[in-house]
Order: sequence, then C-alpha cells, then structure tokens
Amino acid sequence: MTPATSSASNTLTLALHLARRDLRNRYLGSFSGGLWALFQPLVQLAVYAFVFGYVMKSTVPGRDAPGFVPFLVVAMWPWIAFSESVVRATTAIQDNASLIGKVALPRAALVLAPVFASFAIHGVGFAALLVAMMLAGVAIAPLGLALYLPAFALLFVFAIGLALLLSALQVFVRDIAPALPQLLMVWMFLSPVFYSRDLLREWSGLFDFNPYAAFAEYGRWAFLGMPMPSARAIVWALVCVALAVIVGRYAFRRLERHFEDFL
Repeated sequence: MTPATSSASNTLTLALHLARRDLRNRYLGSFSGGLWALFQPLVQLAVYAFVFGYVMKSTVPGRDAPGFVPFLVVAMWPWIAFSESVVRATTAIQDNASLIGKVALPRAALVLAPVFASFAIHGVGFAALLVAMMLAGVAIAPLGLALYLPAFALLFVFAIGLALLLSALQVFVRDIAPALPQLLMVWMFLSPVFYSRDLLREWSGLFDFNPYAAFAEYGRWAFLGMPMPSARAIVWALVCVALAVIVGRYAFRRLERHFEDFL
C-alpha cells in the first residue's frame, strides 16, 4: 500500500468513526432517538406541501403527472441531506479547533464526518418514506431506488467537495457560516424543487446551468416516470461535481497548513 493510499484509508476510517460518534451523540438520550432526524424533514415536507399544494394550489403539469406530495418528496428530501451536510461540515474545522491544536490527525476527516452522518440518516429516511408511499398506493417505480442510487452518490460527492472548500475558507472568513443557510435557501427556490421547469418556460434553459436541477429531475424520472433532465443539464451537473471536488480538495490542502494560526 502506497503512503497516499494509506493516508486516504486512515482519513476514511477516522471519518466513519467520527460520523458514528456524531450520530450517537446527537440522538443518545432522546426519547425518539434517530427518529427525530426523520421527523424534522417530514414536518418541513408537510408544511411546504400544505402551502404550495393546498394553499397556493400548485399542480404538476402533464396528464399522467403524479400528485404534488411525491413530486415534492423525491426532489426535496435529497436536498435536505445535501444542504444539512454542507452547513454542518462548513464549521467542522472551526468547531474542533482545540482538537486540531493537540492531536495529529487527518483534518479532512473532521469535514467528511458530518457529510457521512447527514447522508446516512437522511438516506435511510428517504428510502423508508418512498417504501411507505409505495405501500400506500402512490405510483412510485419499485426500481427507482436502484436507478437513483448513482445520482445520490454523486450528490454525496458534490457535498464533500463543497464541504472541503467552505470549511477551509470558514477558518479565515467567518462570515461564510452565517450566510450559508440563506444562500442555500435561495438556491433551493431557484431549483425545480417546488415546481416544474415547465412553469417558467421562458427561463427553462437556465435550469440546465443549475446543478441541482439535474438531480431533482433525474429523481422524478427514476421514481415517477417524468421526463429525464436534458443532456446539457446532466453534463453541467457532472462538471460542477468534478469542479467542486477538485477545487475543494486543492483549497483544503493548500490552506490546512495555516489553520492553527487562525483558529
């Protein structure tokens, strides 16, 4: 095993250990345990479904279109995993400042751990909710989970790339963490999560340059049989994932040598 391979293996092993500890500490001692992590997204979904589906009477275009709730679920729940993991990982280095100064450890593991934990808990919740909807009679393709798994894995990699970049920058620019939830909310509303791109036909082409649009539309194709995202949207999403990983990894490696001076 080469030194680089050994280092990557150590980082991954430590990240998984920290992720398990994070999940255990977050839910240990609560009456509901990990169910609270699933309850919170359900409440969000219920509120948005009520506001957009009932109050604002939002509909899904197309004669054979699914109901608004499954339309919303397959795009929003992965977004919750993605956004929560990025937000929590952004302050990972800052939150572990005392540990970094005392213990020699792969610092990237501190960033990877909250991403692993968020995707693990919300991935299980997403799968459970889809199965529950299928059992309730919602027309969700049984093979959808297998078809969507590669996209969910890519979204996970995308989150890792952004987490590495933002966590490194947060050490030097402390304004990132407070602003990030608002920026992510704007990104969510600019993505076809609550609506179809057909609702804004004159702006439809611009959605191809929003990387999350491809993930949302691919999920609706896999689970609900709706149209696939365009080839341009898929290519652009792949480019954004690759850029996030390359830039994030490069920035983290260049900046981590200065962490202790600014923590």
